[in-house]
Amino acid sequence: MTTRRDYYEVLGVPRGATEDEIKKAYRKLALQHHPDRNPGDKSAEQKFKEATEAYEVLRDAQKRARYDQFGHEGVTGAPGGGRGVDFSGFDLADALRAFMRDFGGDMGGLDELFGGGGGRRAGPDRGDDLQVRLKLTLEEIASGVQKKIRVRHLRACETCGGQGGTGETTCPQCRGAGRVRHVQQSIFGQFVNVATCPACGGAGRTLKNPCKTCGGDGRVTHSDTIAVDVPPGVGNGNFIPLRGLGDAGPRGGPAGDLIVLIEEQPHPIFERDGRDLHVEVPVHFATAVLGGKAETPSLGGEALLVDVPAGTASGTVLRVRGRGLPGLRGGGRGDLMVRVVIWVPDRVSSEDRKLLEDLRQAESLKPPKPGKTIFDRVKDAFGG
Repeated sequence: MTTRRDYYEVLGVPRGATEDEIKKAYRKLALQHHPDRNPGDKSAEQKFKEATEAYEVLRDAQKRARYDQFGHEGVTGAPGGGRGVDFSGFDLADALRAFMRDFGGDMGGLDELFGGGGGRRAGPDRGDDLQVRLKLTLEEIASGVQKKIRVRHLRACETCGGQGGTGETTCPQCRGAGRVRHVQQSIFGQFVNVATCPACGGAGRTLKNPCKTCGGDGRVTHSDTIAVDVPPGVGNGNFIPLRGLGDAGPRGGPAGDLIVLIEEQPHPIFERDGRDLHVEVPVHFATAVLGGKAETPSLGGEALLVDVPAGTASGTVLRVRGRGLPGLRGGGRGDLMVRVVIWVPDRVSSEDRKLLEDLRQAESLKPPKPGKTIFDRVKDAFGG
């Protein structure tokens, strides 16, 4: 299991760092590891995402306070951290949006990133990521399963090979940069915004003869059936990224990803707690008093016999080891937690009623009188 690094360590700043120091440290790392500067470098992409995740927490006073008090659990909604902000699904698209939000108008930074002139390296944009929800039963989660899902997405046009047409020329509006600057004046000064070129869609080129099938975009809508291999032990909120199965990029641009979000369906018998399963089992009063065996269902469908010790009270939880769910990253199976509930019938026969009346009169079966303090019980135990 991968250990998440300390956010201050990621950015290389002390815990008492100011907001300006945090911003400067992030800007330096983001420019160094930005995907546009390191195409195809998965290590650089991971460092860019890690730095952005750290920045998103430490730039916000409330999130930073939760992180300082509870660590990573304080910003993932885990127990002890209160209502946190969940970054478990933080992906490249989130990181790029955060970077452009705070540094999209930083022409010095963009010049450094894209090699001068404040423009972007010419080239078509990446396609959008898509997200689908996949519902799973506990039985499917226990064993792992392959599911087929139907996805409607944009794929490369077969007529033009995804290029959008012929007669490619440099875009006259952005001069091949794929980005255009918009300068706005206000009472607060001058603001510069960098946006995708509307004429070429970020490709840096235009077409004299657009494809009639796709209208020059290089993409058409298509439905595909995709097989998803779900490993054992997944849980609600886990996701499976399928690289390159999202929308194709315009005019030959790389495809986005398909994100399969796991949605666990409620079970009619069992409740899940991590790798453990909880179940309630009715037990006969005599079995609870004298001890014996009780039958409990298991997730595999077979009935199990669990030992009930003599004198077991209603609400007691008995553990059956190894009959829970497997761990997503190994570590063995969880346990089956059997909660004993003394069964009380709605109706009894006249013969059974007589037996119960006799039992009610038995001194050894009468419950203790309510209201005694702990001190009274200690006095009784030691004879007054």
